[in-house]
Amino acid sequence: MAPQKNHGPSIKNDERYEALRDEGYSKQKAARIANTKNPGEKGGKASTYEDRTKQELYDKAKEVGIDGRSKMNKNELINALRNN
Repeated sequence: MAPQKNHGPSIKNDERYEALRDEGYSKQKAARIANTKNPGEKGGKASTYEDRTKQELYDKAKEVGIDGRSKMNKNELINALRNN
């Protein structure tokens, strides 16, 4: 296995970032997931985005680093979370 790269302070989990990039994730999406403290797992019991409050969606968007979130309405936050 090749030595793990250091992607700088903007990437909090280099190993996870590299694994996601190897799976074909974009740099942006891999960075967001790698920087999330507790990414969800498939089959989890998380509520759907539609069932969450705008504040909960905003907090999640902030956690994953979505730009422009403060100007988004609930539907825009849902769309950004699903597509980034």
